[in-house]
Amino acid sequence: MRTLILGASTNPARYSYMAAQMLDDAGVDFIPVGRKRGLIFGKDILDIRERPVFDDIHTVTLYIGTRNLQEWFDYILELDPIRLIFNPGTENDVLADLAKKQGIIVEYACTLTMITVGTY
Repeated sequence: MRTLILGASTNPARYSYMAAQMLDDAGVDFIPVGRKRGLIFGKDILDIRERPVFDDIHTVTLYIGTRNLQEWFDYILELDPIRLIFNPGTENDVLADLAKKQGIIVEYACTLTMITVGTY
């Protein structure tokens, strides 16, 4: 189950960093994608502006604020994940509706909590 962290950061105070750490600790394969390059738990953060393409993404977990998310709608949908997680502060009903129409499972949830309680 491969997860793409959209909005990944090397800043330990960011929730995307904490998600990467928890996914890594849980043995879940993840791909960090963000605006700033860096290394996080042995993985290079890929530049979102280059719109890296993958064909085997199970989950996209969002860490881009609602107001900045619209420019990435097409990119997210082109990844064609099985599941899209809107973490707190990333909620967007327009993207959620588009994803559902494409057959993507949409969850308004917290990745950190899901991992902690075993529902990830």
